[in-house]
Amino acid sequence: MSGFDKFPIAASGWPYLISFGGLAWVAFALRVGWLAWPLLIITAWMIWFFRDPARFAPAGPEAVLSPADGRVVAVEEVDRPDLPGGRAAMISIFMNIFDVHVNRAPISGKVVRLAHLPGGYMPADRPGARVDNERQEVLIQGEDGRLVLVAQVAGLVARRIECRLAPGEWVHRGQRFGMIRFGSRLDIYLPPETRVRVLPGQKVKAGLSLLAELGSDPAEA
Repeated sequence: MSGFDKFPIAASGWPYLISFGGLAWVAFALRVGWLAWPLLIITAWMIWFFRDPARFAPAGPEAVLSPADGRVVAVEEVDRPDLPGGRAAMISIFMNIFDVHVNRAPISGKVVRLAHLPGGYMPADRPGARVDNERQEVLIQGEDGRLVLVAQVAGLVARRIECRLAPGEWVHRGQRFGMIRFGSRLDIYLPPETRVRVLPGQKVKAGLSLLAELGSDPAEA
């Protein structure tokens, strides 16, 4: 853990804070108020955008926690040929620029695949964004062997996807793993038999809100 990580601000935000805060300090020192105050306002907004509050939610082994803050914009079953059975229950979460943007692992498990897929930058709340926009996919194999896929999707303004995971790495439910700047969506793909616990329009918080419960493995039924 770096020294920056001890503060409730995402590590990737510090270059912005130092740059704009430093320029504001120089402008104040030179008594250039017309420039200093806008720079100070930008610095304050950066602190708000990159905030990273500590969170911990007790959860059972079947719980799937939200990987992002935001509003649920879709709950549906979709085709995913790369996942077992070729189908998945998908939950899409749209993050506006006022939401916390730090992303967290929905389950505990092993990262078995990372894939960065190029694409466009249509508004992230549109249905087609999940397949047409640039995205970073993270496939996690849970302790029971089932697969959960998380897709960080770029948007109209969001052009920077950050994912700090590596193949083979073990992640814990609620662990920070990246973020998207500035405003976008996350899609999470779950086994079709998953018991979804949210509805479109509902607000959720990363690492706190229960999205679904995996339930018993159909293979064991």
